[in-house]
Amino acid sequence: MNREAKRMMQRRQQSADRVAVARRAMPERKRERTGARQFLREVRQELSKVNWPTRKELFGYTVVVLVTVVVLTSLVFGIDFLVAKGVLLVFSGS
Repeated sequence: MNREAKRMMQRRQQSADRVAVARRAMPERKRERTGARQFLREVRQELSKVNWPTRKELFGYTVVVLVTVVVLTSLVFGIDFLVAKGVLLVFSGS
């Protein structure tokens, strides 16, 4: 085993030792559950921070998504159709 491999193994062992010491030093805390009322209050607070789109922006985004879906669906249909015709042509023996 060369020096580099030995050094790497020593570093790994030292790192593992540090993690083990840190785990022993930290007392185990039992996580307290949040009540449903507090959870819903915090959810409402976070949702109030969200920058919601306007009706006009939402309509624009919806149109972009629908157009993209139609274009990609047509593309996949076209490729599938051409591949199916090609496979039938190859295996029909004509």
